[in-house]
Amino acid sequence: MLGSGLSNQIGASVAALAFPVVGPAGVVAIRQWVAAGVLWAVGRPRPRSFTAAQWRPVLGLALVFAVMNLSLYTAIGRIGLGLAVTLEFCGPLAVALAGSRRRIDALCALAAAAAVVVLTRPSPSTDYLGVGLALLAAVCWGCYILLNRTVGRRLPGLEGSAAAAAVSGALYLPVGALVLWRHPPTPAALACALAAGVLSSAVPFLADLLALRRVPAHFFGVFMSLNPVLAALVGLVVLDQHLDAAAWTAIGVVVGANTAAVTAASSESRAAPGRPPGTRPARPWPSRARR
Repeated sequence: MLGSGLSNQIGASVAALAFPVVGPAGVVAIRQWVAAGVLWAVGRPRPRSFTAAQWRPVLGLALVFAVMNLSLYTAIGRIGLGLAVTLEFCGPLAVALAGSRRRIDALCALAAAAAVVVLTRPSPSTDYLGVGLALLAAVCWGCYILLNRTVGRRLPGLEGSAAAAAVSGALYLPVGALVLWRHPPTPAALACALAAGVLSSAVPFLADLLALRRVPAHFFGVFMSLNPVLAALVGLVVLDQHLDAAAWTAIGVVVGANTAAVTAASSESRAAPGRPPGTRPARPWPSRARR
């Protein structure tokens, strides 16, 4: 689980190193192509057999893939890795809290909202575009969770996710070709973009599969809450992006709110009447590795 989280964030930080040459759009295009190749090889979808009811959520998921990664990477380039990933993490937290009537979840929502205000610190110098793009990525992550559930019900295995990744990669063919033609990548920038695709797609995907064979699903969900902290630490070490005490505190509040929400949901699920003994609750949301 630690390897998956670190690989994801190191991949994003390595991608940022290529931004000055090819920009976020060029890096995302290469990343999407790598992810499409990996997921196609693993999922082995049969798109010719898909029905219209199956294609609709797959196409929605493909659009979410495309927008989510571009908005996040652009936000990273403007406001830094730690802040961007923390704001993006509000997406799955909102899905976990949506519709809940538990008092603990209401407190988690208020705490997370206050933390977002502290992180963004509205002022004339605030990069509102960067903050807005990170929040757009959060909305996309929430939509990704909901669409992924629908795809999982309508298609077996990883066929739906693999097909969505392939469509998303195809959408980036003209965009990536234009960007890379206008801004030819240097060998170093191309290596960084390819490394980002592998580190943020292939490695976490394999690590998540191995981890979920060994740990309960709710524990995996709790551990995912540490991703904003890992992002801030990787941003500090790799990109020399420093956060002040207030930002670190706000990140800690978001992590704590997410941990409390996931733990409360898991406890309620395990205590639900009629639940077969020895079974495990479903994962609170899919890992980012599958994007």
